[in-house]
Amino acid sequence: MSSRLTRRDAIRTTAAAGLAASITGTMKQVNAETAISQSDLVPHSFLTPGKQFYDVSRGNPKPFSLTGKALEDAKLTPDTWQLNLKVDPFTEDGVVREPAAAEREFDAAEGTAIDYQQLMDLGEKHGVKFIKAMQCLNIPEPLGQGLWEGVPLSIVLRECGLLKNVRRVYYRGFHNNDPSQIFQSSVSYTQATETPPSELPAFLAYKLNGKPLSLLRGGPVRMIIPWAHGFKSIKWLREIFLTNDFRVNDTYALNNNDPESYLKTGAYLDKGPTEFENGEPVIITGQAINGYSGLERVEYWVRELIPGAKRLDDNSIEVKQAPWKHCVIAEEPAWNEVLPEGTDRRTLLGFDHETGKPNSWPLRYGMVSFHVALRDLKPGRYEVRARTVDGNGFAQPEPRSIQKSGKNAIQTRRFTIKA
Repeated sequence: MSSRLTRRDAIRTTAAAGLAASITGTMKQVNAETAISQSDLVPHSFLTPGKQFYDVSRGNPKPFSLTGKALEDAKLTPDTWQLNLKVDPFTEDGVVREPAAAEREFDAAEGTAIDYQQLMDLGEKHGVKFIKAMQCLNIPEPLGQGLWEGVPLSIVLRECGLLKNVRRVYYRGFHNNDPSQIFQSSVSYTQATETPPSELPAFLAYKLNGKPLSLLRGGPVRMIIPWAHGFKSIKWLREIFLTNDFRVNDTYALNNNDPESYLKTGAYLDKGPTEFENGEPVIITGQAINGYSGLERVEYWVRELIPGAKRLDDNSIEVKQAPWKHCVIAEEPAWNEVLPEGTDRRTLLGFDHETGKPNSWPLRYGMVSFHVALRDLKPGRYEVRARTVDGNGFAQPEPRSIQKSGKNAIQTRRFTIKA
C-alpha cells in the first residue's frame, strides 16, 4: 500500500483528531504542523502474504511439515492430489429413512478420484475469486486477508450428476490417516448449491494472492466458506461425502461449539507502545472484520484511569453509556498497488463487472483498517476501547456475545502519558 499522505488523508486525519478532542476538556484540535504518515495510520498490508497468516493448523505432525515420500503418500502435491467424492449409505430407523444416492461417485480406490488438473479445468470454465478475511472462532485476533481463487462447491457437485436424498455436504482434510485426528465440517445442501447473487459461494480454493495455494495455507486445495469462521474452511481437502443425515456433527460441534456460527463483525486493536511523552500524539490503529451482519462503523472510547478506577466488563453500564466516538475507516486502497499483478477487478466477486468498483466498502467478509489520532491528553493513565456497530445497529459484543458462536469481546489497550 502506498505510504504517501494525500490531501484527503490529511483532512480525514484532522477530522479524527477533532473527534478525539471532544473526549476531555484538555484536548485540542490537531496541531497542523505535526505530520502523521499514512503508514502510521494504516500499518497493515491490505492482502496478507501467505506466510504471515496466523496459523491454526491441526494434526501431529502437522501436515505442512511432511516432506518427500510422506508428502506424496498423503497426496498433498499438485501431481498426487486426489479428491474422493462419495455418498454416505447411513440410515437410522425413524430418523433417516433412505440413504443418499448419486449418479456418479469419485473414489481413489477405484481409480476415479478427481485430480488436480481436473479441478483446474473446471476452474477455467467456472472459476471464482474474491477477497476474504479469515478469523477463528476462539482466537481474539484476525488471521489474515487474502485473494482466494478456486471452483464453487456447487460446480464440483454437478460432476456427480443426479443426486437423491442429500441434505448435508461433509468434507475432510488429510490428518495423517489417524482416525483420532479426523477433522471435518459441513454445509447444508442448500448452502452448497443455492448461493444468492449478492453472496459469495462455498468453493474449493487452489490459489491465494495469485499464487498456487501453499502447503502451509492448506494446499494444494482447501475449502473456503466465506460467511463462516475459519474452522469451516478445511485445509488439505481430500474427501467430500454426501449424506441424508440432517444432524450436524462437525468436529467443532462435538467440541461444544456452534458449528453454524457466522463470521462476526468485530474490531481488533493493534498492539503498540504503552508509554508516550507529554504532547506526543497517541495513534490507535486496528482492523475490523465486516462479518455476516455488515459493518456500519467503528467506534472508540478513551477513559482516564484515576486511582481506584475499577475494571469494566463489556456489559457494564459505564461501557454501554460511554461517549463513543467514530474512528476513521481506511478508504479503498489503490487497487493496482495491492492486488496481484494482472488482476482484473471486474473478474472479482464483490466488484462491479463493468466498472471494477467494489459493490460495497468495506468489502463483504473482508477486513479494513481503522485509526484515531489522540492529541493533547494530559499526563496520566488511560485505556482505549474499540468496537464495531453492525448493519443492524448492534454494538459489539452484541448480538453474539456467547463464546460458543465466536469470541466478540470489546478489546482494550492501556497506556500512560508521562508527566
